[in-house]
Amino acid sequence: MKRRTFALSALSVLALPPVLAACSGGDDSGAIRAGSTGQSFPNSYQEDGTLIGFDVELIETIAEALGRSVTWTNADFSGLMGQLEARKLETVANNVAVTEERSAQYDFTEPYAYMGAVVAALGSNTELNELADIAGHTIAGVLGSNNTTHLETWAAENGVDVEIRTYETRDGAMQDLLAGRVDGYIQSSGIFYAEMQKSGADLKFVGEPIAWESVAFPFEKGSELVAQFNEQITALREAGTLLELSEKYYGDDVVTEPEGYTGG
Repeated sequence: MKRRTFALSALSVLALPPVLAACSGGDDSGAIRAGSTGQSFPNSYQEDGTLIGFDVELIETIAEALGRSVTWTNADFSGLMGQLEARKLETVANNVAVTEERSAQYDFTEPYAYMGAVVAALGSNTELNELADIAGHTIAGVLGSNNTTHLETWAAENGVDVEIRTYETRDGAMQDLLAGRVDGYIQSSGIFYAEMQKSGADLKFVGEPIAWESVAFPFEKGSELVAQFNEQITALREAGTLLELSEKYYGDDVVTEPEGYTGG
């Protein structure tokens, strides 16, 4: 990838019926009830019928250290958050961004990842180099995603006339970018890193991120698991394991707090 100038996703997900998908080894009587979409690469996805991904492996590593297992429920993202609210799940491990609204409803662990909302273009695109260059161009975005909202807000505040073409899924937006049917695509930086590692796509970031979000595990207010998870996240960070997982699934560092970061 060209012009990696910052250390680094609200992700769009496809609907998946709520089912018990997988669990780590151990006695399920002490299992942590966690939710994940199972269709959000590289956070939570299926490979040969097994649920894997950055968030999946992270929470299973934490659970093992706590002497617990994990019982997984797969559903679309909104369904997962609804089950968390109804206390059918204890947490959601699917790149959950910390927002003011969610923080009023849930207790979050300390952040374990940071995602920048950034526009990417083909490496061969010589017209888009800085964010202001997107004026008059067509930029893809996933319908209803935080990243698309960030771009809409930025364009309005800066008086930039840009066409934002929305898609139901990340795959559709990415395919149109790679095919040259749009000039750029607004998405979480980590998603671009993972896509480049997976497919070798030649992409570049157009300027710096227009917004940053921290990613953490949400729990019901007052949950004792928050402190337990925080202890393990700190230990994994200090041991370098968190960075190893980041490089395994993203091909880059998404776990180091960006310089000057002031988010949640």
